[in-house]
Amino acid sequence: MIRFFQWFNFLGICALSVLCGLQWRENRRVNLEATELEKTRLAQVVQLADRDKAIKGYLADLDEFHQRLTICEAALKETEKKLTAVTLERNRLMSERDQLATQRDQLKANLDQWIAAVTARDAALKKAGEELQKIATERNDAVLKFNDLAGKYNALVKDLNGTKGK
Repeated sequence: MIRFFQWFNFLGICALSVLCGLQWRENRRVNLEATELEKTRLAQVVQLADRDKAIKGYLADLDEFHQRLTICEAALKETEKKLTAVTLERNRLMSERDQLATQRDQLKANLDQWIAAVTARDAALKKAGEELQKIATERNDAVLKFNDLAGKYNALVKDLNGTKGK
């Protein structure tokens, strides 16, 4: 029976050796898989950290874009106010320009009338000047005739006074 136990022990040891070998192989496979999983976990942790960093950067960019958008909207409102003011000023200036153009046209019409009136006045003055010239000439002729007549009368009176005294 000791032989039986020796063989039984030998078979048990062999079975145990096979089981240990199988267990060692299984443990090795599990350890390699655990190592691979740990490498994958670390790589994913790095990726998550990179993504978190990128997300923080994106959020910062998004906040900056929101601020810029707010500034641009304020600038747009201010520009629209200025545009409205400029448009109103332009309309006022155009209205004023139209009024000035109307006044200019009226002044041109008045100038034309004034030129016609001045031309008529000049013609009347020229005619009156010609009539005055004519009357002055007639007066001068009348004065010459009167002086000639007065000279003849004086000569006649002198002759008569000279004949009376003789």
